Amino acid sequence: GILLDDLQIPYFRLDGSTTIKRRKKMVDAFQKGERPVFLISLRAGGSALTLTKADTVIHLDPWWNPAVENQATDRAHRIGQDKPVFVYKIISKGTLEEKVLQLQEKKRWLFDQIIEHKATRSAKITPEDIRYVLDTKI
Repeated sequence: GILLDDLQIPYFRLDGSTTIKRRKKMVDAFQKGERPVFLISLRAGGSALTLTKADTVIHLDPWWNPAVENQATDRAHRIGQDKPVFVYKIISKGTLEEKVLQLQEKKRWLFDQIIEHKATRSAKITPEDIRYVLDTKI
């Protein structure tokens, strides 16, 4: 938000401290085009949001579970969306975020191998890999 303030770009910000009433008002105002930017934490914006006014989604903080990010992106991909939606991930090299991205990629690959039945003999999926995908002990 600091950079947007410096550039005098108006925005909405939704996080865990936002009340349900305030959240609804911000979403309605964003959908009407009152401000061009909506900053939303992944946890706070995880459900019950329709943001078809958005045509760009930028992920700045990757989540351990890629489904959380997919769900956040889907806020813009809703019935009523009449524009292409562009999704970007901004990751700096050598950071914790880069490691999280690598874990997401591994998790997606393992999911495809196990759940989508795309495994081949060369895949060599281990019990540890299955535990990793399920985030549980077998």
